[in-house]
Parts: sequence; C-alpha cells; structure tokens
Amino acid sequence: MQRLLVVVNGAAGTTDDDSVQTVLTALRSGADVTVAATASADELRRAVSDREGRRLVVVGGDGSVHAAVAALDAAGGLDPEDPVGIIPLGTGNDLGQALDLPLDPARSAAVVLDGIPRRLDLVRDDDGGVVVNAVHGGAGARASAEAAGLKERLGKVAYPVGALVAGVSTDGWCLRVEVDGRVAGHGAAGWAADGETPVLMAAVCNGPTIGGATPIAPGARLDDGLVDVVVSVATGPLARAAFAAALREGRHVERDDVLVVRGREVAVTGGPVDLVADGELEEAVGSRLWRVQPHAWSVLVPR
Repeated sequence: MQRLLVVVNGAAGTTDDDSVQTVLTALRSGADVTVAATASADELRRAVSDREGRRLVVVGGDGSVHAAVAALDAAGGLDPEDPVGIIPLGTGNDLGQALDLPLDPARSAAVVLDGIPRRLDLVRDDDGGVVVNAVHGGAGARASAEAAGLKERLGKVAYPVGALVAGVSTDGWCLRVEVDGRVAGHGAAGWAADGETPVLMAAVCNGPTIGGATPIAPGARLDDGLVDVVVSVATGPLARAAFAAALREGRHVERDDVLVVRGREVAVTGGPVDLVADGELEEAVGSRLWRVQPHAWSVLVPR
C-alpha cells in the first residue's frame, strides 16, 4: 500500500473544507495517509523533512506547490525519481492545468494513486528561491502589491482596484533584460530591453499561463529545458489597454511592443521592481538572475 504525506494549508483553515475531505477519503481508499496542516514555512520544512519515506502530496494552488517544492529542495529531498502528487484546489491552478490535472477533487486524488510521473524543469534564482510555473515583474506585480494593502478593506475587489492604481501610477520600469547573456531586443520594432526603454512587464515562464489561465507565454513547455521570456513595452495608456485585451487571448505575442525570447538563463536589472513568483509577491527587488534546471523534479499526471 502506498504511504502518503498530504500537506494542506493550516493557516487558511482548509483542513475542514469539503473538497479536502473528499480528497482524503479518496486517497485513504488506496493508501496509508498522514495529513500535515502547516501554517508557516518552518512547519512545512519540518513536515517534509520528517515524512519518513512517504510520498509528498500537495493540496492547493501554485503558491502551495511552490512552497512545498522549496521546502523539499531545502530538505535535500527533491528527486525526479520520487514524484510529487498535486491536488489543484487553489485559486488559479496554472501549473495543474498545464499538466492536465483534473480540478475535481476525487478525480485528482485518483491521479495521485494511479498516475504516472512526468519530469519537469525547475527555475532557480540567485537568491535561493525556486519557480515552478512563472515569475513576472512590473505592472501585474505592482497591482498585486497594491491589492495586498487593500484586501482587508475591499475584499474581492481589491485586485481590480490595485490594478487600476498600478496602471495610472507608473510609466514603466527601465529594466535591462538579458537572456543567455544577450540583451533581449526586438529588431523589427527597433527597441530593446536595455535599461533605457521603459518596460511595462517582464515575465520568465516555465509554464504557459498565470493568474488562472491567462496565456502569458502560450508556447512555453514545462519540460523542454528552456523558459519563455516575455517583455512588453506597452507603457502608454492606449497601448496598455490594447496589450491587456490581447493578453486575455494570448494574442499579445503578435504585437510589436512585445517580444518573446527563449533561453536557459535570464538576468533582470534596473529595479526596484515588484515580482510575483508562482503567485507569491516580493516587493522592491533590485536585480535577479534565474537559471533553468532541466528535469529537476517530477509530478504524477494522468495516464
């Protein structure tokens, strides 16, 4: 019988959620299950370190998977021969959707019990962090930062209000973006992300979507050893609106003020700029370097 450690977010009170109970019931039909409700990074690291050979199963969205993989990596337990199970019960679930994981709790539990491993790339940064799906900086991340300060008062409308504030309060960031040692440039349009041209957004994408299926990098693949780097210089009011409309359908990559470059190493300098990595906000980052580690871990996916 399989032995599983199921990690849920105790801080969010998800242990009593009906969906979580459905998952646990389904898993217990075919496995010996231990549940760890963790409310902090330290608790998560301890749970992962002390799992005693149990397979790690993460219940939640990209942020939960991000935290669990970081904890597993810190504990020296990140091994592509030991696949992680993911139950995508988060808000966005971009990684889960890219892997064709079912969003139905019982069906996702069945994949954990009977799925096959798929090796995935991991993106590591020079600050000791990891990215499983995507990291982006600029207007979208600033909107997240603005929303964080408004959430207590405004609830669900905090993000659109934050996006509005971010949209009218910035002319962009003069970021220099280098991919595999070369400045990312757009010859046809005559511009480059050289630190002098204001940038609306820069994203480093292992997976194709962010924010619950927004196709920011439609051609990105999770296991090809490369990231898709997407840069937009659509900083004017009309250009920002047109970019946002095109982004919803993945047509932004056809615009002259957007470029997509693929590579193994990405450096962004010229901050401070806010970043969102797998849904987790980090404010006022001066510079950051990311490198792809091919096939560093694996996830159970449908047969």
